[in-house]
Amino acid sequence: MSTLPESADWQKSSYSSQGNNCVELSADGSGRVLLRESEAPGTVLASGPERLRALLTLASNVNL
Repeated sequence: MSTLPESADWQKSSYSSQGNNCVELSADGSGRVLLRESEAPGTVLASGPERLRALLTLASNVNL
C-alpha cells in the first residue's frame, strides 16, 4: 500500500468551473500521476503517465 504525498500540488483542469465539480491532477514524485474528483478528495487514482495518456486519447476519440 502506498501513501499519498501530504503536500500534493493538485491542479484543476482548465475546463473546470470554479466550483467543486472538477477533476484534479498531481504527481507523487515517483513518476505516477494522481487523479481525484474535487468533491471526493479522499479517493485518488494513481496511474503511470503512458496509461493516462492512452486513456485520455481514447476518451477524446469517443463520439457522444
